Amino acid sequence: MNTAHTADPADKTVPADDDPPTGRLHGLLRRTRREYAAGHDRPLGGYLAAMAGFAGYTAAWATAVRLRGRPLPDRPEPWDVALTSIATFRLSRLLTKASVTSPLRAPFTRYVAPQGPAELHEEAKPEGSRHTAGELATCPFCMSVWVASSLTAGQLLWPRATRTAMGALAALAGADALQLAYGRLIDRTTGD
Repeated sequence: MNTAHTADPADKTVPADDDPPTGRLHGLLRRTRREYAAGHDRPLGGYLAAMAGFAGYTAAWATAVRLRGRPLPDRPEPWDVALTSIATFRLSRLLTKASVTSPLRAPFTRYVAPQGPAELHEEAKPEGSRHTAGELATCPFCMSVWVASSLTAGQLLWPRATRTAMGALAALAGADALQLAYGRLIDRTTGD
C-alpha cells in the first residue's frame, strides 16, 4: 500500500506528486518570504504576479510597435520627455487619488479619509491578491510605471492622438497648480 497519499495529519511522508527538489524549493520560498517580511505582511507572491503582468504588458506593446514597422527614434526628444512626465504625474494622481475615480479602486481598497483637494486617502484591502492590486491602485508612484509605459507605447503607436491626450493632461496639471496657488493667495489675502 502506498502511504504517500494518506489523509492522516500525523503522516509526515512526502506526497508522491511532490518530489524532494520541489519540496525543497517550496520550503526555500516560504523561508525567504518569512525572513524578508520580518513579521510584517508582505505579499511577495502578489508583487511577483504584478511584475509578471507588467512584463507581459510591455512585451505585448513592444511586439505591436515592432509589427507596425515604424523605426524607433534614436533618442526621445526633450519636449516629449517633459510632456510625458507631466502627463504621467497627472494621470497617475487621477487614477490613484481622485474622488471621482474611487469606484475603480473600491474593489481593492477601503476609504480612510479625505486627502487634499478632491483626493482621497485609501488603504489596500488585506486579502491576498486584492492587497497587491490595492497597493498599485492607491500608489501614484507605482501607477506611474504603468502610465509612463502606456504613454510611451501610445507615442510609438498613435503619436498624434497620444500627444493630444498628454497635452490635455499637462493642461490639467497646470490648472491644478494654478488652483492651489490661487487658493493660497486667497487664504493669505483674507487671513483665513
